[in-house]
Amino acid sequence: MMSLDRSKKRISNLAIPYVGTILDGLVPGELIVINGTVPDDADRFQVDLQCGSSTKPRADVAFHFNPRFKWSSCIVCNTLEREKWGWEEITYEMPFQKGKPFEIVIMILKDKFQVSVNKKHLLLYNHRISLERIDTLGIYGKVQIKTVDFVCNSLQGSQPSSVGITKINTENGEMPDGSQFGLPYVGKLDKALRPGSTVAIKGEVDKNPKSFAINLKSSGSKDIALHLNPRIKNKVFVRNSYLHDSWGEEEKGVANFPFSPGMYFELIIYCDAHQFKVAINGVHTLEYKHRFKQLEKINIVEIMGDIQLLDVRSW
Repeated sequence: MMSLDRSKKRISNLAIPYVGTILDGLVPGELIVINGTVPDDADRFQVDLQCGSSTKPRADVAFHFNPRFKWSSCIVCNTLEREKWGWEEITYEMPFQKGKPFEIVIMILKDKFQVSVNKKHLLLYNHRISLERIDTLGIYGKVQIKTVDFVCNSLQGSQPSSVGITKINTENGEMPDGSQFGLPYVGKLDKALRPGSTVAIKGEVDKNPKSFAINLKSSGSKDIALHLNPRIKNKVFVRNSYLHDSWGEEEKGVANFPFSPGMYFELIIYCDAHQFKVAINGVHTLEYKHRFKQLEKINIVEIMGDIQLLDVRSW
């Protein structure tokens, strides 16, 4: 469902401690995907994005990601500069379990790292050292690592452009930085929906959000075929349709609520013959059976609420 390009590079069966060069450095839009297992006797391990591999003096560490299993389990993140640690950012949610496999995905963004573990968003860490300086991956401690993949994520790295969608609301004007994605956003699909159509929305959740909404609707009526309404404050993901002047029954169930304050997301709506499928950051999140059956009449995308909208496209 997600248009992830092929892996740029894969490293397999690493001996720990592992210290290796990151070829071509890191750029926004790249993912580092680490698959491994926590041994039964683990007390801690760490993944470090380093500026060089020197041990004396110790190389700066731009991003230190350190799960600890002793006493109260937690994950400590920090930055080492000139052999001094900065302030610790501690996360008490612990997705790692002794004896169990894991998948860490570190998404490289221009202003922060965004980490998910086992397909669930975990934390954000703002850059304290510029990305350009990072050239080494270090993995240390009690951990077994099967593979590390450096993946170019084509969607996030690409330049904003409304492929397949023409913006039609002009009353809110352009954004001050010249982008065309002010909210509320209303766009018209260049081609009406049909089985096989995809609508992709990129954005960043506000720092103190209540909710946001995405509507797919028909320009000829007030009908809303698909209403997606993540309510971040309450961690409820509402889906519904507005037909014949009234809302239908809400659908709310999701395995994991996928949004967090400040988080970058790529939301993909894939339309098939019987339902919409929705994926967030490459993870399938929900299905919604068509209640509005005339797919070819669905030609409007509306977006509003507590997000910064970065891109909207369809194909």
